[in-house]
Amino acid sequence: MDADVVIVGGGPVGMLLAGELALYGVRTTVLEKEPNPSGESKAGTLHARTAQSLHRRGLLEAVQPGRYVAGRAPRRHVPFHFGGLPHLDLAPVIEEFPAMVGSPQAYAEAVFAQRAVRLGARVVRGAEVTEVRETGQRVEVTVRREDGGERVVRTGWVVGCDGARSTVRRKTGIAFTGTLPTISCLMGDVRLADPAGAPSGWNRTPRGWTIFWVSPEGHSRVGTYDFRGPHPDRKSPVTFQEFRAEVERITGHPVEMDAPRHLSRFSDAALQAEHYRAGRVLLAGDSAHVHFPAGGQGLNTGLQDALNLGWKLAACVRGEAPAGLLDTYHAERHPVAARVLENVRAQVALMHPGPSTDALRRLFADLMSMDEVNAYLAGMVSGSDIVYDVGRPADPLAGRFVPELPLKTADGTTGLAELLHAGRPVLLDLADRADVRRAAAGWAGRVDVVTAWAEEALPVDAILLRPDGYAAWSAPADGAGTEGLQAALRRWFGGPDPE
Repeated sequence: MDADVVIVGGGPVGMLLAGELALYGVRTTVLEKEPNPSGESKAGTLHARTAQSLHRRGLLEAVQPGRYVAGRAPRRHVPFHFGGLPHLDLAPVIEEFPAMVGSPQAYAEAVFAQRAVRLGARVVRGAEVTEVRETGQRVEVTVRREDGGERVVRTGWVVGCDGARSTVRRKTGIAFTGTLPTISCLMGDVRLADPAGAPSGWNRTPRGWTIFWVSPEGHSRVGTYDFRGPHPDRKSPVTFQEFRAEVERITGHPVEMDAPRHLSRFSDAALQAEHYRAGRVLLAGDSAHVHFPAGGQGLNTGLQDALNLGWKLAACVRGEAPAGLLDTYHAERHPVAARVLENVRAQVALMHPGPSTDALRRLFADLMSMDEVNAYLAGMVSGSDIVYDVGRPADPLAGRFVPELPLKTADGTTGLAELLHAGRPVLLDLADRADVRRAAAGWAGRVDVVTAWAEEALPVDAILLRPDGYAAWSAPADGAGTEGLQAALRRWFGGPDPE
């Protein structure tokens, strides 16, 4: 075969997944139809769970451009919005800071691409996929080259990361269902004649919404939300005249601008693939779920898809996966995206510019001042409340993301996140438990067993960490035995090594 895995789509999700697979020595090829990166950043915010997950691969600082890097010290308040209501505080639900990271999508994509290539992945640009066909133990991918010629790439697995109009999803016959568009939105970069006089941030008027990310110099990003109905022609190109007229209609006054670029249209269509896997074909990112871009949750959900899928698919390629491991990708990630689609639908409803929504927005603002409501919404938007069902309901850590923890080992100081940089599962022995180490001895070839001492007292003696940072098992700090440890090792990493 030409590759173990072919990833269709070279956006940030596809490139991050390529790096994850290459980390495990999987022969990975990325097929991207565009000959060059667009340089456009439709998103620029990474929420807490994404930042924490990237930290476990040593990528958190790398995805932040410039000299400023978000600090990891706890912050008392981290303001955010829900449905354009600026009353949300993310700080109370964040166990590991930063709560948010500024990372333009195009910049993060380039970082992920460089890592993927450095680890051995192959990136082919100007390669448009036109057909995907599974034949027994392989998948044949038909690729149209820039010169118009075609070739067939043979691979063991295909992952569609090729966006909302995914060719992979369509050719595989996976249904994409949900709610159709009700509003029409425009987005683009323009040079403002008077940046200081522009209505910065989110602005609700009786005619709709504008959102301005104002740059004092160069281009500013401007968006418009029109609640009168969907676009008559979703695929038609946006003209500068249309864009400027819509900005001025909603603001109610002239806004001098020029030098447009990256003009696009979108809507509030909320759609999700019914299945994230069909045989040897999988979906991730916008190929699996699309929605109105409220709170930047789409990119974050897609990047977390990649980090959940990478180690599982690699185990399948390497012949190390226990039965059913790859199916846990859909089982874990599909409900997460479904919940994102629901909260985004709710935000769109709250954003309606009509007077009938005014009272609802005032009521919702009051509710958001309550600690319980704030925690619920902040945990949902930031991804901090994600818990997977790993089959251990009585285990207080199992299925949860384990926060960063300073550690001391026989070799010196380290941190929990650093132990996961190699992408291997880690059994962390925090109480010098010989019984824990003996129970896991049969998995020494696939699981790193680390004895360490934490700087703070913990309610557990040992934790089994999956490569994505979620706990699969823990032992309470009461000297109890190792019940369930070997079952967890088998469930996630297969049987013990051959003697």
